[in-house]
Amino acid sequence: MQETMQEIVRWLEQITGFPVDTKQIILIGLTPLFLGAFFVEWRVMLKRGQDKYFKGQLMPILTNMNLGAAYQAFELVVHALLFMYAMHWVYDHRFFDVPVNAWTIVPLFILLELCYYVFHRTSHRVRWFWCAHVVHHSGEHMTLSTAMRQSMLYSLTGYWLFFTPLMLLGVTPEMTLAMYAVNLAYQFFVHTESVRKLPRWVEYVFVTPSHHRVHHARNPQYIDKNYGGVLIIFDRWFGTFAEEVEPVEYGIVRQVRSNNIITLNLHEFIDMMKDVMRPGPLWQRLRHIWAPPEWERPGTEKVAGPEKG
Repeated sequence: MQETMQEIVRWLEQITGFPVDTKQIILIGLTPLFLGAFFVEWRVMLKRGQDKYFKGQLMPILTNMNLGAAYQAFELVVHALLFMYAMHWVYDHRFFDVPVNAWTIVPLFILLELCYYVFHRTSHRVRWFWCAHVVHHSGEHMTLSTAMRQSMLYSLTGYWLFFTPLMLLGVTPEMTLAMYAVNLAYQFFVHTESVRKLPRWVEYVFVTPSHHRVHHARNPQYIDKNYGGVLIIFDRWFGTFAEEVEPVEYGIVRQVRSNNIITLNLHEFIDMMKDVMRPGPLWQRLRHIWAPPEWERPGTEKVAGPEKG
């Protein structure tokens, strides 16, 4: 398995002349499947008379797709120029050499899922990482197109750092990113209202559409819950699980209302830097970078502005 991946990577690198982001190569290859699934979802919801997120909602859907395309293109470039070299530097300092085969793929994927859980939870609780992740949550509709709503800032804020434990164990960066692509591909299909509840054992072990609707909610009892990508077990173990009970209201607490992909990518980062630049003790100002998104300095008030998260 790993040898095949390495051969494909070498072939692509010979063609491009640059290191390739296997994650984005796989996701781009799966894009026709994603678009086809979105079309099927639309037809199913239309037949049920539950097409409120489709009927007359062309602009939000196009915005989601534009954000997804920008995310894929930007990551291909910055990984080729910067971050694949950084990941290979980490890999060069690995402690072991772990082959990816039929015996190791499941435990390695579970470890990757744990890394994703930590990354995802940090993306909600540390503002620096929230600056990128907020793009995904600012959509107020839930369709499969919402999964395409991604930020160009993920690489720049350092998402890949959370997956370096696999590289230090001896999994190549290309194989690590390939497994992450499988994780993200699974996640695409949980961004929907077309599936209500799955069998109990599936709901107990795996992330389902019901779980992920909760994750996208701004209802107070649902905020910062259900961080898993493929498995929901880490949420159950670490106290971040919530069952879908009442209807979900999608979006962020202080909603930004725009279809401009530059605005959507940069608004939270700009707001964070404005908070850092406001007068006050340097340590308190810098804390805006690593404090939770909702944190405010004692005795200060933010300048009134648009409702955002």
